[in-house]
Amino acid sequence: MAITKAKKEDILAKLETVRDNSDAIVFVHYKGLTVANTTAMRKELREKGVGYFVAKKTLMQRAFGEKFEGTMPELGGEIAIAYSTDAITPAQSIKEFTGKYKDNLAIVGGVFQGVFKTQDEMIAIASIPPLDTLRAMFAQLINSPRQRFAVVLSKVAETKA
Repeated sequence: MAITKAKKEDILAKLETVRDNSDAIVFVHYKGLTVANTTAMRKELREKGVGYFVAKKTLMQRAFGEKFEGTMPELGGEIAIAYSTDAITPAQSIKEFTGKYKDNLAIVGGVFQGVFKTQDEMIAIASIPPLDTLRAMFAQLINSPRQRFAVVLSKVAETKA
């Protein structure tokens, strides 16, 4: 179904706003996703601060095409975008849903901090643990030598006593 020129201009304006205000944009291929699943996914994404928007590929090409470094990934089939001011959250969130809806949802590529990324690169970015997990891992790494030293001292004290 054709859309009017005014509607296309509105969609293009929204895509340009997304382009200018987002640190990360993930191109998502969706096919055969039920309305109930899509609604539930959008709700969870909104709760995480991630937007989800469906637009025509030609309008995406016009909005994103030459505005970022690198080459835009090939967008085939039905494409949506997931975006956020957080650089990692959109990719992580979509990766979670690709696990749930593996036959209906896939990451195609994206934009990460102003550079186009391929599918493999976006999946690698999605695999980075959340910030809280990274902080916990760092704290454990810092605490580990102290903890081992305390264990050694207690064993030495036990053997001398």
